Amino acid sequence: MDVGEIVPPATEETRHPPLRRGPDETDRQYEADAETRPTDRTRVLGLVFPRSGRHYTGMQLDFIGSVIEAAQAHDYDVLITPASEVTDLGFQRLLSGHRVDGVILMEIRLEDVRVDYLNELGFPFVTIGRTGLEKSWWVDLDHSALAYACVRHLAGLGHRRIAFINRSEELFKTGYESAHRGLEGFTRGMAELDLSGQAYLCDDDVASGEACLERILLEDPGTTAVVTMNEAGLGGLYRGLTRAGRVVPRDFSVAGVAAGPWAERVHPALTAADVPAREMCRVGVELMMERLTKPDAPPRHVLLRPLISLRASTGPCRSTPGADL
Repeated sequence: MDVGEIVPPATEETRHPPLRRGPDETDRQYEADAETRPTDRTRVLGLVFPRSGRHYTGMQLDFIGSVIEAAQAHDYDVLITPASEVTDLGFQRLLSGHRVDGVILMEIRLEDVRVDYLNELGFPFVTIGRTGLEKSWWVDLDHSALAYACVRHLAGLGHRRIAFINRSEELFKTGYESAHRGLEGFTRGMAELDLSGQAYLCDDDVASGEACLERILLEDPGTTAVVTMNEAGLGGLYRGLTRAGRVVPRDFSVAGVAAGPWAERVHPALTAADVPAREMCRVGVELMMERLTKPDAPPRHVLLRPLISLRASTGPCRSTPGADL
């Protein structure tokens, strides 16, 4: 695994969106608490982790468990809220009354008002994921490089018509950073290698994965491979291929970005850049500990680039029905 330290640009305030403030009462409460706050810590971290749709996905639950495990190694407990906005009551309660020593933010957007708010408030936090400004402490996956690597792998097997299955339209429209960076990597790889294919948005569930695959084959029957960022829809993608009479990897190849345990649960096992959830959470908590012990230290950034694990879902391209359409 390639781990790199990234130094952010010195100034990027001109690209920063207007700050949307939360309730003034919370700001005054936090400032008042700061003057009377005891030097000893609560030994509690806040985890702000919005759900994907109505429920947490399997990958999200893996991250939650990994944050708790990493925090326990430092004798810390974790208080979780699914808040997605600074005005959400759960987010405000987390910051008031000295409930937590610091906050870990997840499901980051390229322009994330939660990051802006905590930066202005001076509240210690770390993000798992990163905004477009890169001004905070963070750990992240290089989703652009990973999607690009998947395209190159499939192209090396002879695939010329490749589709991209991204996250949901709702997440994409909110600026969900991994969805945008993944699309950038896919688009770059397709252009550099002169390949053809379209990108699709897909909700995080099995039925949506199947419907997305059906749409891909309807719009371009000659598609022979898919790069997917949507782990929750993976089972439906496979089911759709079976119903279409496409055998993986004989007739169709699938590669993507997914946590190792989830990639190995489908059959055939998914060739994927394995999302190192435990490693990301361990690093995130360690950055949080460093920030709490060294409040004046400059921000640290850790970017992870896991290698693609070659499994059974990719193979040489063969001609398929509709390939010449």
